[in-house]
Amino acid sequence: MSVKIRDNCRLCFSPDLKKILELAPTPLANEFVSANALNQVQDEFPLYLSRCGACGHVQLPVVVDPKRLFANYVYVSGTSASFVDHFKRYAEQVIQKYGLKPGDLVVEIGSNDGTLLSFFKKAGMRVLGVDPAQEISKAASASGIETLCEFFNQQVADLIKSEHGVANLILANNVFAHADNLHEIARATKSLLDPTAGHFVFEVQYLMDLVEDTLFDMVYHEHLSYHSLEPLVSFFSGMGMTVIDVERVNTHGGSIRVGVSVSPSQEAVKNSLRELIKLERECLTQKAFDDLSIRVDEAAAVLKDLLKTTSGKIIGYGAPAKLTTLMYQFKLQAADFAYIVDDSPWKQGLFTPGMHIPVVSSSQLQEHSDRPTRIVIFAWNFADSIVAKFPEYAGKFIIPLPILKEA
Repeated sequence: MSVKIRDNCRLCFSPDLKKILELAPTPLANEFVSANALNQVQDEFPLYLSRCGACGHVQLPVVVDPKRLFANYVYVSGTSASFVDHFKRYAEQVIQKYGLKPGDLVVEIGSNDGTLLSFFKKAGMRVLGVDPAQEISKAASASGIETLCEFFNQQVADLIKSEHGVANLILANNVFAHADNLHEIARATKSLLDPTAGHFVFEVQYLMDLVEDTLFDMVYHEHLSYHSLEPLVSFFSGMGMTVIDVERVNTHGGSIRVGVSVSPSQEAVKNSLRELIKLERECLTQKAFDDLSIRVDEAAAVLKDLLKTTSGKIIGYGAPAKLTTLMYQFKLQAADFAYIVDDSPWKQGLFTPGMHIPVVSSSQLQEHSDRPTRIVIFAWNFADSIVAKFPEYAGKFIIPLPILKEA
């Protein structure tokens, strides 16, 4: 089944791991299937979080072969208008903060369809993506964002350095939570960056937001690390790098954007780091994780009761990876949903992992006379924009998380 269970911490290698949240086993969250594979039973893998007693890092010990996870990846950034806008602002802020100029080299690890890099290219920088998803990396290169179809490692970093020179900026968005070999990525990143002025900037979903807002569906097998700041500061220090900046951003229900320097003696560490670490020590307690488990069960009961009392057709909107975790944890049934709408053409025409619910275009909502009475927005982080797209819809939208509400 191409899976292993880690027995030590991904950041500090301590064997002191304690299970803090157990969820229902699931198929791989982005392993959508075609119609001719519906008769095949998909593998299900254990899903639980452990916390390191030495450094505090929260992680998924279950490690699935990354080639299986990412070679045929179906998530792309560019189908979400709000994400495109986020990446535009992101690029503008990073260019200003780190003094990037035309001609500088910007490399993105896990560059996906090249949406973020496109804004650096428009600003005059040289850009290069690295992404293992075969079809998506081809499409990105065809669109003008040169992309190496590889997992980022030391060999790839050496190749880039020999062909393009040192990088002024290396980016990684959410992928720093996707990799098991974070030490290798950090070493390769450091070796590729300009040793006097290079920066590594990455965004990851923030553990504190996950815990406080009951965002358990962000836990799935691609997400191996659930980052908080204090373990990251220790990790990069051990790699000879320094976390100098952190900013909380609202993507994925709450993320942090972390700035790391390879020339720490020349840059001051922002006060925001110390403030956030203090807040983490107050909030990320064992009681907080115990309360999270209770709230997950309560949220399941509320949604299931609402669906039971709903007459007429129910559909879902959005087939993100977190859909799989939520459906399996809440014990929802495929028969509850006629279909699921998703705006990504990479997913349309396929069927959801395990449950095999058909994924269709939003045009389906206009074409059918038997309009649904309820639409459950599984892509809850885009709920406002989804609701705004259908001003004439007469039924109710159900937004299951962070707190169930109807719109």
